[in-house]
Amino acid sequence: MRIIVTTVVVLINFILQTTLFQHLSIQSIFPNTALIIVVSYALLRGSKEGCIVGLCTGLLFDIFFGTAAGYYTLLFLGISYFTGRSQKNFYRENYLLPILFCAMAAGIFESIHFFTELVLRKDGDILFFLVKIFLPTIVYTAVVTIPIYRILFGINEWLELKEKYKYRLF
Repeated sequence: MRIIVTTVVVLINFILQTTLFQHLSIQSIFPNTALIIVVSYALLRGSKEGCIVGLCTGLLFDIFFGTAAGYYTLLFLGISYFTGRSQKNFYRENYLLPILFCAMAAGIFESIHFFTELVLRKDGDILFFLVKIFLPTIVYTAVVTIPIYRILFGINEWLELKEKYKYRLF
């Protein structure tokens, strides 16, 4: 059941992020909801399931938007692994830590993305990147993390409750 629900969440997010969320952009900046889902799964379920979600999400982005094979897969996989390693050290009900992790992950994601494009294209204005892309993306992603994490937290609680009473006779 968990595999089906996770697959549906990843696919719905991919469809929404590539279609509807493009129209919710503010000054051509939109939140990376795929990154929020990957970080949330890594925090809620640990690094193993977070890496699986990161792998599937990264493969989807590589298939449809990637110019280099495995670029997004490595980014999502690395972020989910390091986020999931700290899963045991916090309370899932606390919303501050997922917001901080998603903001840091968005910063790391955008920085790596910028520097790889800088190396490949040999152009890049760091001040423009910081003011117009880096900081707005971090803030927008941190704000959007709250409702998405709440939805994923509720889904996870429902699935854990269902798994807990699955084999119960009475």
